[in-house]
Amino acid sequence: MLTQTSISTVSYEVRSTFLFISVLEFAVGFLTNAFIFLVNFWDIVKRQPLNNCDRVLLCLSISRLFLHGLLFLNALQLTHFQKMKEPLNHSYQAIIMLWMIANQANLWFATCLSLLYCSKLIRFSHTFLICLARWVSRKISHMLLGIILCSCICTIICVWDFFSRLHFTVTTVLFMNNNTRLNWQITDLNLFYSFLVCYMWSIPPFLLFLVTSWMLTVSLGRHMRTMKVHIRDSRDPSLEAHIKALKSLASFFCFFVMSFCAALISVPLLFLRRNKIGVMVCVGIMAACPSGHAAILISSNAKLRRAVTTVLLWAQSNLKVRADHKADPRTLC
Repeated sequence: MLTQTSISTVSYEVRSTFLFISVLEFAVGFLTNAFIFLVNFWDIVKRQPLNNCDRVLLCLSISRLFLHGLLFLNALQLTHFQKMKEPLNHSYQAIIMLWMIANQANLWFATCLSLLYCSKLIRFSHTFLICLARWVSRKISHMLLGIILCSCICTIICVWDFFSRLHFTVTTVLFMNNNTRLNWQITDLNLFYSFLVCYMWSIPPFLLFLVTSWMLTVSLGRHMRTMKVHIRDSRDPSLEAHIKALKSLASFFCFFVMSFCAALISVPLLFLRRNKIGVMVCVGIMAACPSGHAAILISSNAKLRRAVTTVLLWAQSNLKVRADHKADPRTLC
């Protein structure tokens, strides 16, 4: 049975600082992921075909937009609505559950990206692996649709399970309205159960992500040994593609582990110690991770880098036109 310790209070200055940081993280995360989404969505509007990598990045950016929105709502709940002296309110529980589903989808999309890198960059010698790599390249769109469908089904199941357990909790509270501590523990156990189940389902995609990343690392080592034997140009396209792919996968691994550890640490802080400051720090770490990886994806993708350059040149030309317009004496009359 869960046992709670003393409840910590948070000053106005701490809450204001945390809210300011949350707004900043939300703005950066929203801008970076919205940029990835708009660049690829604009190609769809122009009826230009998207390659498999662009499709994965499009889905990844959408899932992260949901992640940032839910984490920002989480921050608002912590600063304005949720009091640690009271049981977790229903809206805060719903935000946590939806965040877990969005985070699960984000992990699956990242795993699809690692599978795609493997199928495109690694030169397999075994017939089965060659056929498997071709199958992944052909079926990546179906895999993305499957992830989206599974996420929608999980959302429906979790919402139904949430409201059914909520009805059970309310019924229990009516019979045990004098035992506030027991009511808290029933609510916390229900949410903790959902948290545990969701993270158990994260194990298969995370293991698959690790295997594909390890295969890319082995492939890069083999390619570099080949380059030492057969001296080539230092700007080898295959080597550069390997390095960019591994940079994006390694950064995702680091950010995901940071986010996972922060979420794991927040569980006892939220359910046992009712430590709002500790939960705020964990939420801040979780919000910083998706935006950091999105920035690395933009720097590693040639299409997105060109789009960034185009936007910067457009902004620079607009600023120059405005400056010239203000400096022209005829416009002052």
